[in-house]
Amino acid sequence: MKFLGTAGGRFVVAKQLRSSAGTFISIKGKNIMLDPGPGTLVRCAKSRPPIDVSKIDAIILTHAHLDHSNDINVLIDAITEGGLKKRGVLFAPGDCLSGDDAVVLKYLRDYLQEITILRASSEYRVDEEVAFKTSIKHKHGVETYGIKFDIDGFKISFMVDTKYFAELIDDYAGSDILILNVVMDKRHPEYGNVLHLYYDDAANIIKAIRPQKAVLTHFGMTMLKAKPWELVRELSDKLGVNVIAASDGMRIELV
Repeated sequence: MKFLGTAGGRFVVAKQLRSSAGTFISIKGKNIMLDPGPGTLVRCAKSRPPIDVSKIDAIILTHAHLDHSNDINVLIDAITEGGLKKRGVLFAPGDCLSGDDAVVLKYLRDYLQEITILRASSEYRVDEEVAFKTSIKHKHGVETYGIKFDIDGFKISFMVDTKYFAELIDDYAGSDILILNVVMDKRHPEYGNVLHLYYDDAANIIKAIRPQKAVLTHFGMTMLKAKPWELVRELSDKLGVNVIAASDGMRIELV
């Protein structure tokens, strides 16, 4: 698994203080791109070693927001070599494909081998060996689902954008690696009702679930100013759980 980008929130994305590219996941020979935000195609090319986008087998969109879906169309075009090779599977919530704010261009959809609509708490297959489940529906303004992979009993979960609510604990229980999108360090009244996890929310989730490893990512401006690499060091010591702050280009071996 490689974090091509770790940006979250409009200011960090707009200023590119962190890359806003997606997360590349390779499981049992299958290559998956999760949430290809702005700059994903460029980051694939600049990765060391480079990521050959024509070898990507599946794209997963957790929701339609720009910082998660911006490069979806250019990736579809690249994966299929401009439609010359019908290949690749797209998994996405329904509103990514229908309505006024659909993010996948219609003319590109036939380039793909398959498009699968994501629904809450359901299981999907990339192929016979690689499967994942969606979480319960997140509280995030648009249709949003977390993603949970199970590799021979080893569970890797992506708790993507959401406001905290108690049901998240049970839904993600049993995760061996838990990746959490943590945009803000704490509540800031001037920002109003933010539908994202705060740092304290993440700390409480990690304390309850106790994964082998927790990874914080998708940092907004307030989290960057709070120095997430220092926050996770303190949290690791406090909880006795290995908690790390993702950085652009960081790799994690899944098993």
